Amino acid sequence: MMSPTSKCELVTALRPRYTLGNRTAKQRVLDELVAATGYHRKYAIQLLNHPAPRRSPKRRIHRSRYDGPVRAALEQIWRAANCICGKRLVPALPTFVETLERHGELHLDADTRQRLLALSPATADRLLRRSRVGPKPHGLSTTKPGTLLKQAIPVRTFAQWDDARPGFMEVDLVAHCGDSTRGEYLNSLDMIDVKTRWVELYGLRNRSQATVQAAIITCRSRLPYRLLGLDSDNGAEFINAGLKHYCEQEHITFTRCRPYKKNDQAYVEQKNWTAVRQTVGYDRYEGQAACEALNALYQPLRLYLNFFQPVMVLLEKTRQGAKVKKRYDTAQTPYQRVLDSPDVPTRSRSACANST
Repeated sequence: MMSPTSKCELVTALRPRYTLGNRTAKQRVLDELVAATGYHRKYAIQLLNHPAPRRSPKRRIHRSRYDGPVRAALEQIWRAANCICGKRLVPALPTFVETLERHGELHLDADTRQRLLALSPATADRLLRRSRVGPKPHGLSTTKPGTLLKQAIPVRTFAQWDDARPGFMEVDLVAHCGDSTRGEYLNSLDMIDVKTRWVELYGLRNRSQATVQAAIITCRSRLPYRLLGLDSDNGAEFINAGLKHYCEQEHITFTRCRPYKKNDQAYVEQKNWTAVRQTVGYDRYEGQAACEALNALYQPLRLYLNFFQPVMVLLEKTRQGAKVKKRYDTAQTPYQRVLDSPDVPTRSRSACANST
C-alpha cells in the first residue's frame, strides 16, 4: 500500500494532466489514480479538481537567551553610562561590569555575565527600547549677536574640522534661565575637543565677557594638552575684544560659526544635551551658592565623561542617491583617544594617565 505522503505526491503529479486534458484524458488519469491509491472515484475527482490548501509552517517560538537578570543588569549599566546607545555601550561593557562589581554596585553570576558580555549593539538597543521612553523638554536660546568684531574673526564650518588635531575645541554657553530670560541667572560653559571629544564644563554666575573669559582660562588649565583653537557662536560673550586679544596673545586660533547655522558647532551642541541638560535639566538657577553647587557637580562629571563615557568618531560619510551612509570607529573614551593620539606629547599623555 502507498503511504499518505506518496499518495499526495501522486495526486500533485497527475493534477496538471487532469486539468488540461479532454474528457477521455481525464477518465484515463482518474482510472490510474483510483487503481494506485484505492480512493473512491468521487473523492479522487475532488482531489484533482481542488488542491489542498497550503499549510503555513508552524511558527517556532524561540526562547530568549536574555532573560530578566541580563536585562536588569544591562539597564543598570546603561543608566550608569548616561543612557548611551548600544554601539557606544557594548564595547565598554567589560570595563563597566568590572568597575561596578569591584565597587559592589553590581552582582552577577557567571552565566549572566557571559550572556551580558556576548550582547550585540542591536540586541542591547532592543532590550533597552522600553527604558528609553521619557519626556523631551526644550530650553530657551539666549544668544545675542556680537557685531563689533564679527568681520575680524574668521568663520569655520562643520566640514573644516577634518584635519583637526587635539587642542581645537568648540565652545558654547547653556543658559539655566527656566522659562524666562529676565535678570541674572547661571550659565554653563561647555567646551569639547573635536579630535578626542575631551569635555570641559564650568558653571558661571552670569554671561559677562570677563566671566566667560576667566572660565575659559580655568578650563584651559585642566586640559591634558595645549589649547590650539577655539570655535564659538556669534554671541557677544565670545565675540569681543578681550577674548580676541587673549587668543592672539596665547597663539590660539579663534574662529566662529556662521550665524543661525547650529550644525557648524555640531559637537558642542550635542554635548549641551548629553552632558548638561540631561544632568542639570531646564530649571532656573541664581546666585553664588547655586553656582558653587553647579561647579561641585561638574568636577566629578567632567572626569566621568572623559574617563568612562565611550564615544564614536565619524570616519567616512558617503551619499548614494538620497541615502547617506556613515561609518564610525570603535567606541572609545576621550581618555583613551588622548593616549592613542600621536599628536599629544608624551609628557602630556603620561600626566593624563597618572591622573587616573
